[in-house]
Amino acid sequence: MTDGRARSRRRALLAMAHELLPQMIAVRRDLHMNPELGGEEKRTAGMVASKLCELGVSVQEGIGGTGVVGVIRGLGTSTGLAGSGPGRICATGPCVALRADMDALPIEDRKDVDYRSRVPGVMHACGHDGHVAMLLGAAKLLSSLAGEFSGSVKLIFQPAEEGPGGAVPMIKDGVLSDPDVSVAVAAHLWPDLPTGVIAVRGGPVMAAADSISITIRGEGGHGAAPHRSVDAVVVAAQTITALQTIVSRQVNPVDPLVLTIGTISGGYRHNVIADQVTMSGTVRTLNPALRKTIPDIIRRTLDGVTRSAGATFEFTYSPGYPPLANDERVAAIVADSARKMLGKRHVIEDIEPSMGGEDFAYFLQEVPGAMFMLGAGNPDKGARYPAHHPKFDFDEDAMAIGVALMVDVVLELLERR
Repeated sequence: MTDGRARSRRRALLAMAHELLPQMIAVRRDLHMNPELGGEEKRTAGMVASKLCELGVSVQEGIGGTGVVGVIRGLGTSTGLAGSGPGRICATGPCVALRADMDALPIEDRKDVDYRSRVPGVMHACGHDGHVAMLLGAAKLLSSLAGEFSGSVKLIFQPAEEGPGGAVPMIKDGVLSDPDVSVAVAAHLWPDLPTGVIAVRGGPVMAAADSISITIRGEGGHGAAPHRSVDAVVVAAQTITALQTIVSRQVNPVDPLVLTIGTISGGYRHNVIADQVTMSGTVRTLNPALRKTIPDIIRRTLDGVTRSAGATFEFTYSPGYPPLANDERVAAIVADSARKMLGKRHVIEDIEPSMGGEDFAYFLQEVPGAMFMLGAGNPDKGARYPAHHPKFDFDEDAMAIGVALMVDVVLELLERR
């Protein structure tokens, strides 16, 4: 494609995406008022499937639980039977996947807006409602352009990103095959960046998200006679302090590491020395080698602290999502498309990785791809709170930019193969 045609295409995509914005806002606000937790996204999945069918998109439901998958076939593709299952899709040419997560969080919505969550204790506090609305918008644009590209586009609406994780069940159910996905792309609404700014880079961009649980066991007794007991509360306090020295003194300071104790529970009453304290926390790493050694370092630290106090411990390390590592080539294509669509000053390629976790990482372990951060912060519109905050919101104008960029990236990837 010539530079002139590419510029015209990008202008047209932005214009079409802005025309679709009212529809996307309506979908987003409907989902925001009716949020569903991970694994329970039945209403959301039903809406998605219905809207895809209205567009004439081939749809499969119940993938990985409540997941929905749509396939748009361009020129050079065909339908038919592949394998033994009915309704399979056979396509020639490359296949690009776009992924959106659908689940909400167990947080009370405290925004003062007319689209506030109607479900007590549940809200979309991470932009997943916007992700769904954007992917449906992209589906509409791509359906209208199907005669202009060769290959296929797979639309993946994933459940349970916030936990227990929906990517792996979808992969096990074959979401990356029939047709085989060549590359996967996702957008994440990011209120930490202003609307109109895109951030993307190759390599690790989000951390492994592991969890730990610790039990400290001492000897209980009367609060007036501590010398006849082993105070589990004091040992737990020393343990928390010692664990922080792992970050500050036992790990290379250029290797990002977060070790947070998030809960602590123990004791019976004010004048009783506790015989047991339980704690739980999270460990975040970007370096796979460091992630592998951290459990032994924690265990060694626990052993030293408890031995010195005459206590014992139990320790469990539970691996969570792996680090999310963008493919260098795909990230470069996203950045190039964003620069040409939005201008160089609106694209950030040296953004620091986030220590948050994302199970899109599992897709990127199977196929090359990238996640880009879509700026959606605007204090004038109330979009000034971080993800997972009870007043979280985002600038809905960002959705038009996200859709135009996703579609342009898909077309670029299909053209470059």
